[in-house]
Amino acid sequence: MFLRLAGLASALLLLAGCSGFQGQWDKTLAAPGATTGLQGPWQGIWRSDASGHTDVLRCLVTRDPGGAYRARFHAKYHKVLTFGYTVPLTVQQTNDTYLFQGSADLGWMAGGVYHYDGRASLTNFSSTYSCKYDHGVFEMSRP
Repeated sequence: MFLRLAGLASALLLLAGCSGFQGQWDKTLAAPGATTGLQGPWQGIWRSDASGHTDVLRCLVTRDPGGAYRARFHAKYHKVLTFGYTVPLTVQQTNDTYLFQGSADLGWMAGGVYHYDGRASLTNFSSTYSCKYDHGVFEMSRP
């Protein structure tokens, strides 16, 4: 029960991180050339292997001029609550395959530090995630 309440509370706290996501999503979808390699929009699901819960997930991957990648995730929780956060990614590219890893501290109420490890092609994005209380997968493709 505590984990559910903590998840709900953290989702409410992270809701502020969602502001502007929809506008950026729409702008990215409308921009020609916004999808380059790993960069651009992704959509699919997240699934907790610990609880079995699953819901909608979207992501915008950007690369700054210095070469650093960032994944801005926007997820639904229980089909009602939404939350968002950004994860810096370390990326290794081999041809059209991108191997990545990253971590982000989402706060103690959301489970603390989450670790991500995954791979993407030009059309599919797959990652595992884990934290102190949860672990699971992200499965996405291009919209």
